[in-house]
Amino acid sequence: MRASYGSAAMTREASTVETALRTADHRMYSRKLDSRPSSRSQSRDVLMQAFTERHPDLGPHIDAVTALAEHVAEHLGLDQDLVEQVRHAAGLHDVGKVALPDAIVNKPGPLDEQEWEFVRRHTIIGERILRAAPALAAVATVVRSSHERYDGCGYPDGLAGEDIPVGARIISVCDAYDAMTFDRPYRLAQSPQDALAELRRCAGTQFDPNVVAAFEAVLEETRAGGREGSDVESQTAGSRKVPS
Repeated sequence: MRASYGSAAMTREASTVETALRTADHRMYSRKLDSRPSSRSQSRDVLMQAFTERHPDLGPHIDAVTALAEHVAEHLGLDQDLVEQVRHAAGLHDVGKVALPDAIVNKPGPLDEQEWEFVRRHTIIGERILRAAPALAAVATVVRSSHERYDGCGYPDGLAGEDIPVGARIISVCDAYDAMTFDRPYRLAQSPQDALAELRRCAGTQFDPNVVAAFEAVLEETRAGGREGSDVESQTAGSRKVPS
């Protein structure tokens, strides 16, 4: 019989006892998953590898969104199974973009409305891909809803408020922040401060206000050194060519 454990160092890795306990708990579950891979983890890894082979430029974006979404889920106090679901969905939220034509992927300027209509199908395509693996059914639901808006004006189903899965509400905030803070062929990146101000401005309309508040708290912890290896503001990436 094997035992799994997790640890965290005060104050280098965590600024409070609560943060240290959450970090240690997360590491314990990560070791458990690493030592006994689940069918969900294996299916996710295969799909992520296929996606990054098709869109290698999106690798840093996926990594950043996954790290942020996981930490926001933990900050919100979600149980470990739900945190894991959020982590998997964040890593796969763009998997439907494998179906986008290269003409859209490589377009140097903004997309026209017809092209956007094509792009908006990617969440439904992503759901279909993920549902091919029964272990990823719950993750597929989150991916489908990752571009819904808190006010009901998102896509593909026009869900609003608490009807949007919490994982999708988390990914929406993290995805938007990362997209805003990196250059694209047709616009320069915003500063982290300006991107955060935009999230605050859109809290209650595009984004869940509680998730925005949790996201801001996670960024503060990151800047204070309370999140090991999660300072996404310091990560480097190329220009994003695929629209969110």
